Amino acid sequence: MTVMGISGDKLRERLDLYERLMRLDRPIGILLLLWPTLWALWLSARGAPHGLVVWIFVLGTVLMRSAGCVINDVADRKFDAHVERTRNRPLAAGQVSVREALLLASLLAGCAFALVLLLQSWLLIGLSVAALLLAASYPFTKRFLAVPQAYLGVAFGFGVPMAYAAQLDTVPPEAWWLLLANVFWAIAYDTEYAMVDRADDLRIGIRTSAITFGKADVAAVMFCYTLALGLIGAIGYRIGLGGWFCAGLLSAAAIAAYHYTLIRERNPERCFKAFLHNNWLGASVFAGIAVDFLFAKGFLA
Repeated sequence: MTVMGISGDKLRERLDLYERLMRLDRPIGILLLLWPTLWALWLSARGAPHGLVVWIFVLGTVLMRSAGCVINDVADRKFDAHVERTRNRPLAAGQVSVREALLLASLLAGCAFALVLLLQSWLLIGLSVAALLLAASYPFTKRFLAVPQAYLGVAFGFGVPMAYAAQLDTVPPEAWWLLLANVFWAIAYDTEYAMVDRADDLRIGIRTSAITFGKADVAAVMFCYTLALGLIGAIGYRIGLGGWFCAGLLSAAAIAAYHYTLIRERNPERCFKAFLHNNWLGASVFAGIAVDFLFAKGFLA
């Protein structure tokens, strides 16, 4: 079977390469992007977000994370070829052309923007443009920022103000504080990730928080976890969330403490395990928020 002159086997091979380029085979990035967005959707709607808005944001998160991965690999293709963990990525290995990758990123970003248009909010449209610029520019910050993970936190967390804008048509201070919490969380988990590649990054000249923090990297990670959870706790306290929210936050704190046991010896494999495990930290915070609102509304009483 052929499609537009391309054999079935060849088409499957290209689709597999595009899937790897978008990291759909490694969904951790999507989850780390999704959890703060879900926190914001539930907090902004006080536990009752509109179903259509939730679906649009979930799909938009998948599309924008995929587009961000493609843009990142275009920017880092020459660096990736010299790093053991990334040398087999499709662009670094020369299996996908830069033109193909840029077309794919444009298609993904265009689909995400089309979803935003469905909500008919000029504020949301403006924020979505800012989100695209953040996602597109992040890969280049590793050339000059001492802690590019902070920029990543803004880029990964920009679904937070967008969620508030989608449901309230405004972005209150609460949203910006939640975004700041995500910045600290991103510094924590992406420093763990950067600890895996520290030797390669030093050799090729990329800047990361793991290099900047030096011997204080483990302490910095734990400090950032503390600030992130502290800010989230302050937001929950301010709006009157109760015991279930606290339970979720305590569970997240316990997970952060477990991460300390994984990263304290700076073993690359254990640091990577800690990075992946952040999915459960984000999920714990969300579960606490969602269940607390359910009890408050009497759904589980």
